[in-house]
Amino acid sequence: MTVVTLTEAERTALLPALGETGWGANPDRDAIRKIWKFRNFSEAWGFMARAALVAEKMGHHPEWLNIYNVVDVTLTTHHCDGLSMLDVELARKLDALSGAADIQRDHSEPVECLCKLPAAG
Repeated sequence: MTVVTLTEAERTALLPALGETGWGANPDRDAIRKIWKFRNFSEAWGFMARAALVAEKMGHHPEWLNIYNVVDVTLTTHHCDGLSMLDVELARKLDALSGAADIQRDHSEPVECLCKLPAAG
């Protein structure tokens, strides 16, 4: 299977809709990123488990980081060294799996997980 980077026309047609759901461009490379904040670690882990099954079936795996309730995902296609339709398709599938998680839209801000917040009590 040959994988190619998105054309300018494809980027113009496809990326704005992903931006509306919280995906943002990575300024350092041809990639998109999204940060989800779940209610707790269990919900974050459940999302990652579901996402792993989908990614494995697609043969396309995200770069991700999990800290307690936060899942930070970057998508790019290493075979073509940039964004491809695989990234768009996986982004859409991850969005469908994430449920009611909060989205951190400002990627310039540090990511704070619940473990850094003072305990309620």
